[in-house]
Amino acid sequence: MSVYGKARKITTHVLRAMKEHNEKIAMLTAYDYSIAKILDGAGIDVLLVGDSASNVMAGHDTTLPITLDQMIYHAQSVVRAVERALIVVDLPFGSYQGDSKTALESAIRIMKESGAHSVKMEGGREIKDSVERILSAGIPVMAHLGLTPQSIYKFGTYSVRAKEEDEAQRLREDALLLEELGCFALVLEKIPAQLAKEVSESLSIPTIGIGAGQHTDGQVLVVHDMLGITKDFHPRFLRRYLDLSTEINNAVQRYIDDVRTGDFPNENEQY
Repeated sequence: MSVYGKARKITTHVLRAMKEHNEKIAMLTAYDYSIAKILDGAGIDVLLVGDSASNVMAGHDTTLPITLDQMIYHAQSVVRAVERALIVVDLPFGSYQGDSKTALESAIRIMKESGAHSVKMEGGREIKDSVERILSAGIPVMAHLGLTPQSIYKFGTYSVRAKEEDEAQRLREDALLLEELGCFALVLEKIPAQLAKEVSESLSIPTIGIGAGQHTDGQVLVVHDMLGITKDFHPRFLRRYLDLSTEINNAVQRYIDDVRTGDFPNENEQY
């Protein structure tokens, strides 16, 4: 591990230095105190309090239903656990797309009420005014291009984005625009690996990929997917490092058996 990976506190400056020194950035989602504490202790660089909480924590089909208040609640829980990682919080659907004043108010609420370090926003030129206004208040912004789940009803599918040249060119232009505006990093989701490589090499800010190949400056996964808590999600880009769903199921069944047979608690487990 390099000097950057060993940093006592990850900041936006550290992430940029990691890119400059070709050190990959590891990022995962987190939504609660207990998991965030484990991830931070393991040495994760960035924790994303993602609007994917709408799916994996609340059971919705899309990210759209989660509210700003709910995002702040999850962010507060994560912030209490973390000592080292940079914490990024998704601005939820409807909290920034309408106008820049609403966007700034939403970002300020997240920063003030949760203590997080930055916010993330989906989109390019269409959210330019909101990005500028939030940045003007001194709030760091992570951008997000490619597959943008908050726009699922516009696209109608979660399939790979920017396969056609016109959309790929728009993504290249939006990436440069977001860097020029002052965003400190860019998530590239579910785009062709070669395009992600081109964009990553064209920017001085780090790129974080999810389904965007191996040439981005870092990677992000939803922690519930990576740990195998979720079972019905099988995209090509997902590597499961554990099968926690099965492990938890087996443990609960053993507990039920021990309770019903009277084996738990035993004499050593009572006062």
